[in-house]
Amino acid sequence: MNFELILVLATLVSGVIVGIDKLYFRGAREGAQGREPLLVEYARSFFPVLLVVLLLRSFVAEPFRIPSSSMMPTLEVGDFILVNKFAYGVRLPVVRTKMVPLGEPRRGDVVVFKYPQNPDVDYIKRIIGLPGDRVRYKNKQLFINDQPVSLAADGVYPGDGPQGRMLGAQLFKEDLLGVNHAILQRLEASGPEGEVVVPEGHYFVMGDNRDNSNDSRYWGFVPEANLVGRAMLIWMHFDGEAMRLDFSRLGTGIH
Repeated sequence: MNFELILVLATLVSGVIVGIDKLYFRGAREGAQGREPLLVEYARSFFPVLLVVLLLRSFVAEPFRIPSSSMMPTLEVGDFILVNKFAYGVRLPVVRTKMVPLGEPRRGDVVVFKYPQNPDVDYIKRIIGLPGDRVRYKNKQLFINDQPVSLAADGVYPGDGPQGRMLGAQLFKEDLLGVNHAILQRLEASGPEGEVVVPEGHYFVMGDNRDNSNDSRYWGFVPEANLVGRAMLIWMHFDGEAMRLDFSRLGTGIH
């Protein structure tokens, strides 16, 4: 379901109903002291609400829920986050045409984007490679432009949720050429390796949960046009397994 398209259509239809009524019918109805039609009443009530939601969601910030463990430990399953929609430019809703360029993605940004193989699905990953970068991943070591990305062991992950998700994985502090963040690795796991050069207008992305992430290592690059925005902060966490809210993550910034 394309919620953005539904929101645009609902706003448009309610606005047209209110506009037509104001231009052609309201004056005659008020002169005759007639009752406002129910459809017009509903449209008049919902239009300003829909318009505000559309503007905020399209141009300011949009909420997303984290459904998988691919960005652990940075983001946990059940985190609800806000995404900055104007970080990389103002785009028209639905058609996603960029109207105003405001900034460029930086290495280390956590971004939401339209999955290149199915644009109806939103993914969230960390930008590893910028256009023109040479990215190599071998033996769980990341290299950018032939420079190894430093890793520092940081203990064992205690697990997340009632089922202890990713219990026993190794925690590392990664310095992504100046961007410091945590990642998870399972030392016994294996995955795709190789070297690529990021083409112009595209980005190479990876999940922080390196051995449990469907990312650029498997399906390639993210076109700039697919970027939705930069993840800003966690505004709620709901643990679906334990059926409880975790207020300790409220307001946590995403880095």
